[in-house]
Amino acid sequence: MSGLVPYLHFDGTARNALTFYQSVFGGELELFTYGEFSRTDGPKDAIAHGSLSGLVTLFAADAAPGEASVSMAGMEFSLLGTASPDELTRWFAALADGGTVLDALQLRPWGDHDGMVKDRFGVAWLIGYQG
Repeated sequence: MSGLVPYLHFDGTARNALTFYQSVFGGELELFTYGEFSRTDGPKDAIAHGSLSGLVTLFAADAAPGEASVSMAGMEFSLLGTASPDELTRWFAALADGGTVLDALQLRPWGDHDGMVKDRFGVAWLIGYQG
C-alpha cells in the first residue's frame, strides 16, 4: 500500500466508527482486537487495529489508557471528486447524520459544489465535485 492513509485513534469507539464508515463509503472492513494481538494494555475486545479499504481507506484503533484520541482542529479530510456527484452527496448526508454540518454542500461561485461536515465521531470532512 502506498499513499497517505489516515490512522485514527478513538476513545473506545473504533469498532463503531469503522463500521459506520463502511456503511457510508462501502469497502472491506477488517477488525482485530487487543486480545487477538495479545495486548494487555486495554480491554481484550478493544480494537488494536482496524482497516477500511475501498474508495476511502482508513485505519483506526482504540487508544490505550493514557494515549491521546482523535481531536481535529484546523484540518479536515478532503474527498473532492472521489466519487460521482450523487455518491458524494449521499456521503455528505450520511456523515451529517448524528454529526454537524459546518458548511452546507452547495454550488459555489466558481461553479463547483462543496461543503464541510463533522461526523458523529468528531472527524471533519470536505466533500465536493466539479460542475
